[in-house]
Amino acid sequence: MTLLELAGVSVRFGERAVVDAVDLEVAEHEIVCVLGPSGSGKSTLLRVVAGLQPVSAGRVLLGGADQARVPAHRRGVGLMFQDHQLFPHRDVAGNVAFGLRMRGSARGAYEARVAELLELVGLPGAQGRSVASLSGGEQQRVALARALAPSPRLLMLDEPLGQLDRGLRERLVVELRELFSRLGTTVLAVTHDQGEAFALADRVVVMRDGRIAQAGTPLEVWQRPASEFVARFLGFENVIGATVVGGSAATAWGKVQVPAGSPEGERRILIRPAGVVLAAAGLRCEVVSRTFRGTHVALLLRPEAGPVLEAECGLAGAPAVGDRVAVGFAPAEVVVLPAG
Repeated sequence: MTLLELAGVSVRFGERAVVDAVDLEVAEHEIVCVLGPSGSGKSTLLRVVAGLQPVSAGRVLLGGADQARVPAHRRGVGLMFQDHQLFPHRDVAGNVAFGLRMRGSARGAYEARVAELLELVGLPGAQGRSVASLSGGEQQRVALARALAPSPRLLMLDEPLGQLDRGLRERLVVELRELFSRLGTTVLAVTHDQGEAFALADRVVVMRDGRIAQAGTPLEVWQRPASEFVARFLGFENVIGATVVGGSAATAWGKVQVPAGSPEGERRILIRPAGVVLAAAGLRCEVVSRTFRGTHVALLLRPEAGPVLEAECGLAGAPAVGDRVAVGFAPAEVVVLPAG
């Protein structure tokens, strides 16, 4: 069942469309992450749903009800910002209980709810702690508990892990997904970090210039980018023009086999770094850089013809900078991008 529906939503600042005719549905209990570079309109979209930004056109519906005349505090949504915005003069319990007090809940009722939520987010017994004494990760957990306290029908997260270090982000994103699944929470999150989005979301929405460039499961978006923009935003740089005929593509890197059923004609193709394979014979390249990535080595190769190539190889036997190598291309890691 659809909980949130955006129908032709646009936001204009003068002549500029920050959000441009966006259609989007979020089902109950679904986690949707909106990805995009700065200025793509993703945070504005979140503010529209929250009722903090009026629309220039289109409709926002929650549970099938048009929200045009519903103020932000009556929409039943929770919003958690990147900087947490905790109240420094209140202790942890005071912060978590804020929304419950504003709703008029009895003290006895919200004390039990605060204790329950702090247990859920991994901070049992922290009610009396000062927020100034908390680490960044602990503050993030308190902000999450505060957003969940009034039991919002939709929880919205704006770059929720953006201020945390990488290791902590990777741990917390796993915890968040487990928590939301356990609670059955419907989540709409925005982030610029594709790793965070892909780990958290049931569905990923990529935005560009106020429009949706692609939407799908993390696996669908990763395996089949809908455009060169999406491919490059995901970090893939091996994109080149090609003429695709009969299962192969003629490129500046030579002939590249493409997956069966790929569209033919003048196209752009993507070759993932994992698909650039060191071989006994093939396209001759010079290794211009190598970077240790923990589980593999990332190589930057300068081929005899065509632009530079990114490749990946195992830790054992990785070539050194300045080495001459030959590479081939694995068809399973080649994507013929849609026209346009």
